[in-house]
Amino acid sequence: MNYLTKSKFKLATECPTKLFYLNKKDKSGKNEYANTSLDNPFLEALAEGGFQVGELAKLYYPNGHDIHTLKYKEALEKTNKLLEQDEVVIFEAAIKYNNLFIRVDILVKRSKSIKLYEVKAKSIDVSSAKFLSKNEDKVLSSWKPYLFDIAFQRYVARCAFPEAIVTSYLYLIDKTATSPTDGLNQKFQIIEDKDSRKGIKVSNTLNEKDLSVELLRKIPVDLCCDLIFNTEAGADERGVGFKDRINEYADAYANNTKIKPILTKLCRDCEFKASQEQLDKGLKDGFRECWKQQLNWADKDFDEPNVLTIWNFRKKDEFIQDGRIKFSQIHEYDIDPEDSDVKARQWMQIEKVNNNDNSIWIDVDGLKAEMDSWTYPLHFIDFETTAMAIPFNKCRHPYEGVAFQFSHHIVHKDGRVEHKGEYINTERGVFPNYEFVRQLKAQLDQDNGTIFMYSPHENTYLNMIYSQMQSTTDLIEDKDELCDFIKTITKSKGDSVERWHGERYMVDMLVLVKDYYYNPLTGGSNSIKQVLPATLNSSDYLKDKYSKPIYGTDKMSSLNFSNCTWIVLKDGLAEDPYKLLPPIFEDAEKYNQIISDNNELKDGGAAMTAYAKMQFEEMSDFERNKIEQGLLRYCELDTMAMVMIYEAWREWIR
Repeated sequence: MNYLTKSKFKLATECPTKLFYLNKKDKSGKNEYANTSLDNPFLEALAEGGFQVGELAKLYYPNGHDIHTLKYKEALEKTNKLLEQDEVVIFEAAIKYNNLFIRVDILVKRSKSIKLYEVKAKSIDVSSAKFLSKNEDKVLSSWKPYLFDIAFQRYVARCAFPEAIVTSYLYLIDKTATSPTDGLNQKFQIIEDKDSRKGIKVSNTLNEKDLSVELLRKIPVDLCCDLIFNTEAGADERGVGFKDRINEYADAYANNTKIKPILTKLCRDCEFKASQEQLDKGLKDGFRECWKQQLNWADKDFDEPNVLTIWNFRKKDEFIQDGRIKFSQIHEYDIDPEDSDVKARQWMQIEKVNNNDNSIWIDVDGLKAEMDSWTYPLHFIDFETTAMAIPFNKCRHPYEGVAFQFSHHIVHKDGRVEHKGEYINTERGVFPNYEFVRQLKAQLDQDNGTIFMYSPHENTYLNMIYSQMQSTTDLIEDKDELCDFIKTITKSKGDSVERWHGERYMVDMLVLVKDYYYNPLTGGSNSIKQVLPATLNSSDYLKDKYSKPIYGTDKMSSLNFSNCTWIVLKDGLAEDPYKLLPPIFEDAEKYNQIISDNNELKDGGAAMTAYAKMQFEEMSDFERNKIEQGLLRYCELDTMAMVMIYEAWREWIR
């Protein structure tokens, strides 16, 4: 039977039309629609710590019964059998009502009382957390997915057990708690069973001390659920109430009918978009079907950029409803570019498309003034970091940041480029932050050259490490030196009690991009992953220089590459250099799934996942070294990308 489950209900609350595209099969049993959320949900959950938190929560109920089976009927039978007991704790309890079906993370029965606990890897500070708006008539958007989830479960459980007193709780990470031991995270290991199902194995070394401080908090949410059930707080854009929505979604999914789509800004990130490669394989595009249905568009209409792609534009929904969707339908008075620099940049993006103008815009005078103020040699740095729900080390808070890697490029006044240094520490159980700063200081203290980052991430993490060193009781012999160094290259956070603005405060290249540079090939994005390939394709200087295998030679040093060519043309355009990175496991086919299905380290999330796996998964030295090499190459390219963007700017303003 096509049950409406928790995950399907969650999907429907985002967009009910998606239920039609979900799991729809052709005659051969293959999915009809492309679905990017199926790419690797395991890695996503791994990076967020959801698996580990779920297993940790169970350990606080040592007498609980786990319903392992994925088969609906078997899970229901086992659950109902256990519920015959007067008192029982059940993990993944199965409950059905009509065509609604849920698996409860933790169900606690005491006589006629049933408590439902939804475990989430989301942190909370109970002393200041709020779920509702100031007037307490709406659910805050940041909490809506979690509260709607548990409200759905409470509805199903109440319908299935009308004689019971059903209460509901969110079971959340307590951000004020600290780990009682070292290596707690590492005791939750990834395993794969004979059916290739991945899960968590709890180490047999886990002990009472590991669990002596509970890292999760039970938050009662019945009042929030009542608000969702009985008021507009649970209604959708059409005004359909929460309970009616449940029934509508369940009927639509069971009968394979499509709920009329409502086009919004959220369509931009629809997981049912199909790439050209997927279309060539015969997969359908749910996103296009919705937009064709509502706008009577043809395939050619999708070739023109639309309001979804306008950078930092907060009126997307308003424009969609007004029919001002394609760039050709948007006029200068709609944007009012004179009102702010942000609006001026938005209008530039639209105007260049409308005029078929692919030329770059660069504020030569403004950028030149900035560059003339820099001191050589120039230092380009990038950090790889993580923040895990269950800490790696004793006395650390959940989601407390860990900085485990950096890369460092130098550009000299004569134009010479060298990969000057790097640092990485993936050793299990080692808290790397203080040594991280120590190594960074050793590399940047050699001169007074200007330092560059891309986005405030590096400043944020150095502020965090400063706070860690100020509050720790650990003996750090060079603590004062390290703290003084951090203050010279950063500025304090806005909410910091102690205020500073270092004389070598890092220049944020992202800010420079927003203020002085626009390249239509980025499609409005300012991400370095988009700015780099766009810049490579627009700079004759870069094309000439990096189409040769000079990187990783005597002319341009590298710690991880040899005779590397960064510009490789495909159909006349330079390929994204990140796609040129060597595979992680080029010598061993069986290790291809260690990082991702396509064997690439693509973004910071993948790097964070790789680090996490190296912390709590048993692996050989061969595996560990291969992953480490991949991380080093990835991070080196991040700083080299900054260098190449700088070089293009330097040539353009001369």
